[in-house]
Amino acid sequence: MVVRAFIFPGQGSQFVGMAQDLAAAFTSARDVLAEVDDTLGQRLSKLMFEGPAEELTLTENTQPALMAVSLAVLRVLEQDGNLALPQAAALVAGHSLGEYSALAAAGGLSIAETAQLLRLRGSAMQRAVAPGEGAMAALLGTDLEQAQSICAEAAIDPETELRRIVQPANDNGGGQVVISGHRDAVERAIEIAKARGIKRAMLLPVSAPFHCALMAPAADAMAEALATATIKAPTVPLVANISAAKASDPTELRKLLVEQVTGMVRWRESVLAMAEMGVNQFVELGAGKVLSGLVRRILPDATTISIGTPTDIEAFLKSL
Repeated sequence: MVVRAFIFPGQGSQFVGMAQDLAAAFTSARDVLAEVDDTLGQRLSKLMFEGPAEELTLTENTQPALMAVSLAVLRVLEQDGNLALPQAAALVAGHSLGEYSALAAAGGLSIAETAQLLRLRGSAMQRAVAPGEGAMAALLGTDLEQAQSICAEAAIDPETELRRIVQPANDNGGGQVVISGHRDAVERAIEIAKARGIKRAMLLPVSAPFHCALMAPAADAMAEALATATIKAPTVPLVANISAAKASDPTELRKLLVEQVTGMVRWRESVLAMAEMGVNQFVELGAGKVLSGLVRRILPDATTISIGTPTDIEAFLKSL
């Protein structure tokens, strides 16, 4: 018996040209993109189709854009493929901003409100830390415990003995942990990781240090916005980044979404938790195939499907 989770990608999955073939093939996809454009008062879809890449990768654009692609795919499955999410999936989950896509997919948020929240979230995260003050790095060939130990050592400036912020931001599984914090502390962590024989440690090309304590001003902004947002109980439970557990209560969801801004994305634990709940097929909706790759590294025996193009949609609907 297939027990399915729909999963939704986060930042890093974007590319110029995403959703263009969907919009060309399906009115239902065009309608989603137009709704996001109208809500934001911006031709975001044009930016997604044509670039430039530098503008698309600005986090205030990337976040609503990735959500728009994911929800366009889902809308096509629903309207053109007669798929009903509550019957098709037992759970939903998303990586970082993908959590908002997951919640919107399961009816917990409207597309318009999700677009507004993600625009605010992207802009607040960008403003939280001055340019150049923060950084993120990927540690490959390590686990969470070792990454925490490296961060603990790197947090103390050896010259001044002042404590700086550096902490695990994403526990992605498969030996991949992303760390985030003050640039000098992150750079120290890279050197410590290399000295400890970690396979690879490198700075990431990101515009801000996401999912760490430096994002506190962004968390405050999201707390204020989410307090007045219309959040309903999703039609299937969300497995939340911050708890790696099921959540459906709107009050709890608000709290989790605020904590997620400064807290670690517990993706490895979330995938393992979904498997323990019986999930054996993970279906990634939206741009790219990043999450499918991560799932396969965490659960080599799980089935993964990525749906982002008309061909993908046709193949998935035939498989049902």
